[in-house]
Amino acid sequence: MAGRLDLLSVNVGTPAVLHVWRGEDVVSAIAKRPVAGDEILVTAAGLEGDGQADTRAAPGGQVHGGRDKAVYAYPSEHLMWWEPVLAEDRGLAGEHALGPAAFGENLTTAGTDEGEACIGDTWRWGEAVLQVTQPRAPCYKLNLHRGFVGRDGTTVRMNDSGRTGWYLRVLEQGRAPVAGPIEVAERHPAG
Repeated sequence: MAGRLDLLSVNVGTPAVLHVWRGEDVVSAIAKRPVAGDEILVTAAGLEGDGQADTRAAPGGQVHGGRDKAVYAYPSEHLMWWEPVLAEDRGLAGEHALGPAAFGENLTTAGTDEGEACIGDTWRWGEAVLQVTQPRAPCYKLNLHRGFVGRDGTTVRMNDSGRTGWYLRVLEQGRAPVAGPIEVAERHPAG
């Protein structure tokens, strides 16, 4: 990995009804939108204006959010791979254009992927310092977000392909720009 990533988009969302499944509202904050403005506040809980719907305790932390899942980053390089895959899975002609926050990520990045980023890497983003904590293990709400109702299309493909993105914890809070470089401050020794 180079000494920096490029930040293409910063995205936030709040819990809302994503779908009605078997008569029950499925609430999620996966439908994120790019942030307007020049910068955003990064706190230990995540990004200002961002929320999570399911914050129950789970083995190893919370289902969504929490200290080790405060921010979710996804490489834009994967979007070109996904476009024809999702189009084929959904029976669409041509490609299925994807943009920022296509997978519910807070940070849409360029310049590294899961083969280069290591758990323990630290990134300096404006005043904030983030640390890679774990790959994403997507839940069923990603399927609903991508239009797969009642089947595992996107989650299974994401896990099988290794194109998961990664979660980050916030080591130092502060303001950060919504575009531009993120510096790799320290690489984990395994990287």
